Amino acid sequence: MNTRTPVARMTTGRLPIMVTVILTAIFLLPLTGSSHIIREDPWHPVPAAYLRSLFYLKLQPTDWTLVRAEYEGVREDGWELEAVYDGIAAAAEVDGTDHVAAIRAAIQGSDARALSATATRAMSQLVRLHLRRALGQITTPGAALEEVHQASRMYRAFDRFVRATDPQGAREIGRAWLELTTTVGTAGVENRGVRPADRERFTSAVGVVEAYLVANYEDDVDPHLTHFDPVPTGGRASARLVAPWLPPATDLNDQDPLPRLVLNFEERGVDEKELFLVAYGDMLFDSPQIFGEPALSLGITCSRCHNRSDINQRFFIPGISTRPGNVDVDGHYFNPRFNDRRADAIDIPSLRGLRFTAPYGRDGRFASLRDFTRNVVVNEFAGAEPSPLMLDALVAYMLEFDWLPAPYLQPDGRLNDAASDAARRGEALFNRRFEGMGDRACSTCHVASNNFLDGRAHDIGSGDPSSPGARDSFFDTPTLIGVVHTAPYFHDGSIATLAGVVDWFDGQFELGLDAGQRADLTAFLETAGEGADPYEVFDADNTQFQLFWGELSTFASTLSTLIPARDAEHAELLLLTVATDLRLDASALEDLSQAPKVFELADHLDDIRAAIMAGDWDEAALLFSGYQALEAAYEPDFR
Repeated sequence: MNTRTPVARMTTGRLPIMVTVILTAIFLLPLTGSSHIIREDPWHPVPAAYLRSLFYLKLQPTDWTLVRAEYEGVREDGWELEAVYDGIAAAAEVDGTDHVAAIRAAIQGSDARALSATATRAMSQLVRLHLRRALGQITTPGAALEEVHQASRMYRAFDRFVRATDPQGAREIGRAWLELTTTVGTAGVENRGVRPADRERFTSAVGVVEAYLVANYEDDVDPHLTHFDPVPTGGRASARLVAPWLPPATDLNDQDPLPRLVLNFEERGVDEKELFLVAYGDMLFDSPQIFGEPALSLGITCSRCHNRSDINQRFFIPGISTRPGNVDVDGHYFNPRFNDRRADAIDIPSLRGLRFTAPYGRDGRFASLRDFTRNVVVNEFAGAEPSPLMLDALVAYMLEFDWLPAPYLQPDGRLNDAASDAARRGEALFNRRFEGMGDRACSTCHVASNNFLDGRAHDIGSGDPSSPGARDSFFDTPTLIGVVHTAPYFHDGSIATLAGVVDWFDGQFELGLDAGQRADLTAFLETAGEGADPYEVFDADNTQFQLFWGELSTFASTLSTLIPARDAEHAELLLLTVATDLRLDASALEDLSQAPKVFELADHLDDIRAAIMAGDWDEAALLFSGYQALEAAYEPDFR
């Protein structure tokens, strides 16, 4: 979508029908929560900055520099605003309030509740301003419709919260928006003026929206009720709590292209369905059910960050990530009890070759993969204490992660004959001892014969000590295997390229490399770090749904062990995960006419779960046999 085109310059013609469809989708669809993230339409900078600033207020300690930047800048390219303040200033036309001054004062005074209240009133009045402008231009349907469209962009800041907490109000508002768009939209399509009856309906619809906004977002709004969520505060709101939410600019989509998963047992020709512990761990790795709130409701999983055992270079949550591909895992949002009150986002590490890469954690604080895994579940994402089976299964699965084949490396880590001359010259530099590094070489820590690892943590000067004299900027030595595909680099992802890494080391340790030597050393890193066939390739013979289907079928196969063992706890977790994912994955079918079969399978899993929860294990076994028969019958249709 080209956001350079201001709404005020859009033409009529087919636009009214398009806008009607868009607004109907925005205002009438129910809220959903899932582990499959839907790409959002572009946000207008003003409501986007408003929601991001409220989200930052939910994080402790509040980063007021981030809050200030939201209002002083326009991050989305192409909008005709020098700053978000420019868009907010127009709201003064409604009742003369200088919202810009009030917001600046709240930020200057680090007054979170004042900012929440005054910014919320400003957003409400911006919606009303555009609706009033639309009413004033009712005789020109195209112009009126464009103002309605602008009003809807502003109202988007409140929409999800109204629908979540005030269903009746949401329905009334939705009908009003539909009336607004169809009234002037129809007049525009039919190339006629607005009739008196149309004007009356339009005026009435404007009144509905305005009255709701004034009552819920402007009149004596108690900021203590909002908790920095734009929840309606007046009249009928049936609840004050809203589901966990993430702000505009969040990206939890999988990396594209999707990394190829290499599993040791598959390379040996073993079917995962024959490995109960591994298969159950695979399911847990893809399940939000092992985490607590808010991760559970947001659909966060291990695989959300570690796509197919590798990394998700797209992962980004404003205020929690400082750049795509990193996240502050010990901040306030996911588990306040684990909040270290430091802004220390770390680069998401690849888990390939995990059984060789101990110790674990960017600073190497965990010698045990089991302890590290428990820390992620319980401390980082507020999950309940995992059972021994769950930890066994997760560890068993992750220990099967293998690196991509390295086409230019011999087993001992030296370059093979296929490597270029530049890479060979770089290999010599990699093994050279430098005075600036204490007469050590790059290979002193990145031991080629040990998968380019030494199993230790070092302070190379890339960290930010928490206090003078603190020795907490030691980070473990990362492998170079597959490193080409794991950018950006360093513990915080602060260097974008391997060439940048070489330049940093050259400057940090005064190695004295010339341009040619730096290029050769980079060539060595790129050659040693190359992985064969790094990404999944989807085509007509290998669709995305087939990948999903194969995984979910494997997960469900673990019921053949769980049901005879009468293990209700682990069976329920499995069934919740697989049934939910089946329904979500149906959208990836090439032939959507097959979707009812996927839903039928999911319904069958729900029936199995109901039988297990009722303690009827004989019925559960019978239903599972039926599920297996359906799966076998329908599988050819999914190819």
